[in-house]
Amino acid sequence: MALGEFDLIRRYFAQAGICHPETRLGIGDDCALLSCPPGMELAITVDTLVADIHFFADVAPENLGHKALAVNLSDLAAMGAQSKWCTLALTIPTVAETWIEGFMRGFLALAARDGVQLIGGDTTRGPLTITIQAMGLVPRGQALRRSGARPGDLIFVSNTLGAAGLALKQRLSGQSSDDSALLAALERPEPRLALGQKLRGLATACIDISDGLAADLGHILEASRVGACIHFERLPLVDSVRRHVEATGDITL
Repeated sequence: MALGEFDLIRRYFAQAGICHPETRLGIGDDCALLSCPPGMELAITVDTLVADIHFFADVAPENLGHKALAVNLSDLAAMGAQSKWCTLALTIPTVAETWIEGFMRGFLALAARDGVQLIGGDTTRGPLTITIQAMGLVPRGQALRRSGARPGDLIFVSNTLGAAGLALKQRLSGQSSDDSALLAALERPEPRLALGQKLRGLATACIDISDGLAADLGHILEASRVGACIHFERLPLVDSVRRHVEATGDITL
């Protein structure tokens, strides 16, 4: 017998896990109820991922569950917020229990690791689409924003660059790769939540660069009304990415 929406919720989404004291009411009612502690602000972000646009439809469901939550948590990290809650809206063509089990395994593992409580959501039938809203807390007035950069600031990135972009290029061109680091960067990105919180009061501006360094740095420059100079030879590229650039001259990763 096919599972209905409420069966899905009971079996996969309403599992016991993280429960924050600020959660007045979680899954099971028409709305969740949250309390915002004194001196804190609520940071909210949302992302929608569509099959064959934002991810390959044949990706391992466990990796997809991880990535769908991770891209939202990365936005919280970029604001210096502590992750707390999320909602999940899942549109699936058919109710394939093995796929849902894998997806939720990856999703809930990352949620448990980073202290995220699933407090609600929705399920429906249709083209594979995942929408997640993530929420966190940041001390009032201390959120990292895009508009604080000033002339003379140094530009830092929190990890090496280009791995996910190269993995995507290889997949789109039909190439196979045995480089697990490239594939992990594309399918299992790691949100830098602890680093984001440590940067409060240190960084003048911050942004998640999942759209690429050039594009996302441009958002900071526009919001801050400043310019920037990047020395390509100083970029912390993954070795395989650097070899690719040297061999092809292609820097659009």
